Amino acid sequence: MTLQEVLDAIKAYGSASTKNTMMKHGCREPIYGAKVADLKVIQKKIKKDQALALALYESGVYEAMYLAGLVADGSAMTEKQLQHWVEHAKSPAISEYTVPWVTAEHPQAWKLGLKWIDSKDEQIACSGWNTLSGIASMKPDEELDIPKLKELLKRVETGIHTAPNRVRYAMNGFVIGVGTYVDVLNKEAIAVARKVGVVSVNMGDTACKVPAAEDYINASRNRPGGAKKKRTLKC
Repeated sequence: MTLQEVLDAIKAYGSASTKNTMMKHGCREPIYGAKVADLKVIQKKIKKDQALALALYESGVYEAMYLAGLVADGSAMTEKQLQHWVEHAKSPAISEYTVPWVTAEHPQAWKLGLKWIDSKDEQIACSGWNTLSGIASMKPDEELDIPKLKELLKRVETGIHTAPNRVRYAMNGFVIGVGTYVDVLNKEAIAVARKVGVVSVNMGDTACKVPAAEDYINASRNRPGGAKKKRTLKC
């Protein structure tokens, strides 16, 4: 499919009600109002297309940028391209999901995540925390920098309540990711969750809530089959 064919297909799925809901969640114009399920129909037609993924992201259309993350191969992107993506993620869903999805596939994902969490830009910092959380949920424990993860858990413990709004949400997600998928740090993550307590995040005009980290970790690890490492973050 060409870029224009994809944009036309996205637009055909659009509805005013879905667009309104998505904008309440922080999505910015241009946006057509297509659902993720609709984008996955298009994704099946595209499969993997790196050049198209880059063009979709550059279009600036929210759904096209989201779809770009689904069809891109993050391991094939350059650090410069990933930096460009993180700097141009206009909506929380792009900065907190799309960008980490592809970055976590890259050989330099860990380095990029650590750099981004120090950014004064709220959305870039969110991308960083979610990238690091994604790595923890995908890589075998023996390939992880456990001492650094411990250090980051301590950073969350001492800094989450004074962090920018959406960064608090991402930091809470980091505790959940480490506690759920890194066996050797499960108890430490739960201890941090207890010390942190309730995390307050302004979720706007939505029904979304901040998950209680300890409850979420326990529920994930106690489900049938336990919490197995992910093959991909994309969904």
